[in-house]
Amino acid sequence: MNRFAARGGRYTALAAMLFAVSMTFIDQSIVSIAAPDIVRELGLTATGVQWVVNAYLLAMAAAFALGGRLSDVLGHRRMVLVGIAVFAVSSALCGAAPSGDIAQTWLVAFRATQGIGGALMFPAALAIVVSVFPVEERGRALALFFGLSGGLTAVGPILGGWLTTWTWRGIFWVNIPVAIVAVVLTLRADIRTEHRREPLDLPGAALVAGGMAAAVLGLQQAQSWGWGSAATWACIVGGLVLLAAFVAVELRTEVPLIKVRVFRDRAFSADNAVLFFAMIAFVPVFFFASVYSQVALGSSASEAGLYLLIFFAGFGPAAQIGGRVLDKRGAKPSMLAGTLVSAGGFALWGHTATDLSLGAQWFYIVMAGAGIGLLLGPASTDAVNRSIGASYGEVTGITQTVRNFASALGMAALGTLLVHTTADRITDTLRDEGLPAAEARAVGDALGDSITGAGGGDHTGSGPTAELVQRVWPEIQRDYAEATQAVLYAMAAALVLSFLACLFHPGTRVLGDGGPEGGGAGDGSAPGGAAADGGPSGGGRTAV
Repeated sequence: MNRFAARGGRYTALAAMLFAVSMTFIDQSIVSIAAPDIVRELGLTATGVQWVVNAYLLAMAAAFALGGRLSDVLGHRRMVLVGIAVFAVSSALCGAAPSGDIAQTWLVAFRATQGIGGALMFPAALAIVVSVFPVEERGRALALFFGLSGGLTAVGPILGGWLTTWTWRGIFWVNIPVAIVAVVLTLRADIRTEHRREPLDLPGAALVAGGMAAAVLGLQQAQSWGWGSAATWACIVGGLVLLAAFVAVELRTEVPLIKVRVFRDRAFSADNAVLFFAMIAFVPVFFFASVYSQVALGSSASEAGLYLLIFFAGFGPAAQIGGRVLDKRGAKPSMLAGTLVSAGGFALWGHTATDLSLGAQWFYIVMAGAGIGLLLGPASTDAVNRSIGASYGEVTGITQTVRNFASALGMAALGTLLVHTTADRITDTLRDEGLPAAEARAVGDALGDSITGAGGGDHTGSGPTAELVQRVWPEIQRDYAEATQAVLYAMAAALVLSFLACLFHPGTRVLGDGGPEGGGAGDGSAPGGAAADGGPSGGGRTAV
């Protein structure tokens, strides 16, 4: 245990880092609540408002690995402060978005810089928490970290609903006082961590950022380009090629951005696979459930915030249970239980989505949240505990890259599914009401594209078609519920894949900081000799 942790100041550091990262968690959900108001004032399309959400997630995913390395090279505390500054300034600029043609470009650009600020801040903050707690207390500490962070994610929808009644711009401006508190606490906490004087792998950073950006762009734009478009597949395949090139470059680089050989550890690979498939559901659910509440259930923005809070009624307590299970029995039992519970919860939530009744859904929403709470902290903590001579900043950079890339992919792929399914269902409804097929398709496509952002679609106005849409609006609400049902079923399928990934985990656990790595490659410990890289967290953990 380091000097700082031995003085009993580790909980002060935990509080400081929790405030620092709270902005990133709140922003994962708060924008979803304000999406309809942003669309109405600035005239964004459904695809545009999804990019306001997705640009943030994608930028975080693309920059996390570099953020982790920068924290190792420049110091964790310094990078936390830099990240806070970038995030806060970007938030202020998002809140100052002008109206007109530039609005969408402005918001997407500064949401992306928000994500970069989060990517600089989060790996360094998590590395500080990990480094000041001994391994036998780390599960509880990170359960508290992720549990309270999850609670702050729940605050996002509620705060967003309240602020939106004043102005949607307030959802960005609220980050400014939070950033000030975070800076003050970080400066007051006597945080002292080691850092390395090493070169940065800028070619690797460019390849991983470009690869993820291209792949997600292809998935996102499939809504408008179509799945048969050459541009769609050029982006997806091109992105995957760049990611493959990144792996090849890292294997030959003396000081790589990511030590790819850490994936030789079977447990580390399983942890990251669990996180990847789980995060396809976890962050996107805030956006889709929020819009479902407002469109299908007819809720206000503040009521939609309370709808999402139900999810965290399960998530928060389960995160604490998962941390205690991790400390006593390792990560695998909690991950297995969590993936099964969440898969069942999302499937049953989807089954009841077309009932258009909160009373029929709430238990399954709690169930879905509890499952995610059980698996998230143990998978993340176990992966970090198994760093192979790489510092905690680098390894948290890896795990957070995986998590945020999966979130961005989930937003893109599930958004495509939602828009197309909604358009198809509405088209069928209008055809059944006697509207000619071509006109029904045109109206269905227009509503499918706008309904996500417009909080119910533009079904006002005059004329026979507008009157028909108004008259059959309850059926269109059910059409949207059916589209959301398909999204929830897809999330359940992703969590089934997460469960299968759990089965590959060897079930070993990391016991302490003092001894050599146990076993050989493939049994849940690091490959022999891997800890020779040195560094503040290299070696020193015993896997059993």
